Amino acid sequence: MDEQKKYGGGKRSKILELNGITKKFGGLVANENVTFDVEEGEIVGVVGPNGAGKTTLFNSISGAFPPTSGTITFNGQDITSLPAHECAKIGIGRTFQIPQSLNEMTVWENVIVGALCHTDNMNEAMKKVNEVMELCGMEKFRDMVAGKLNVAQKKRLEIARAMATDPKLLLLDETMAGLTATERIEAVELIRKINSMGIAILTIEHNMDVVMSVSNRVVVLVSGRLLMVGSPEEVTSNPEVISAYLGGGSKDESDE
Repeated sequence: MDEQKKYGGGKRSKILELNGITKKFGGLVANENVTFDVEEGEIVGVVGPNGAGKTTLFNSISGAFPPTSGTITFNGQDITSLPAHECAKIGIGRTFQIPQSLNEMTVWENVIVGALCHTDNMNEAMKKVNEVMELCGMEKFRDMVAGKLNVAQKKRLEIARAMATDPKLLLLDETMAGLTATERIEAVELIRKINSMGIAILTIEHNMDVVMSVSNRVVVLVSGRLLMVGSPEEVTSNPEVISAYLGGGSKDESDE
């Protein structure tokens, strides 16, 4: 299929470019020479065995832990050494594999923390919170203490808080983990709805059915290195990818 047609029209700009990203923790190489890009409005899946360095890569992109070498460009700006709070301000939203909700605060208070990252105007922040709560289906939980939410609700809260920062690129770290089949369907619908708003999405996901259904392209990491980038069909039919999944990867703590 023609790439421009596949992504819905004319040529798109690259919103994110990774060039030779390497991240070392002492003698451990978590990512090695990883290069790929994400186009505006595109959904790119990131897959690989446990320990492949997927979350480490997200940490580099979002400014949590800058890479040891290589460059990261966002919207034409070099953000390689930009700290996490600055990455959030310029339009990179991020969720976490293990929800990082502020458990003693209400759902509404959690989301407004995200909104205040983007603006210091309280009226604007409250308007954004209301929009995001409706988008994510969290209105009925607004006054609930976050610590009392179940897994699926906490995953939604992660997305809501990230969306409140008004991102141009959303990094989703295993949004589907721990969800039931019905909850996964609902989560896929939310991802598609967010993407339809023009927001590019980079998502780590183990469920290949989900990857196949939402991704324009898929990035495959194995032992910290880039194995391939291709369409979902190309990736799932590639013998090296099949071998990597069946054979597994060396598990390391950097990806947990």
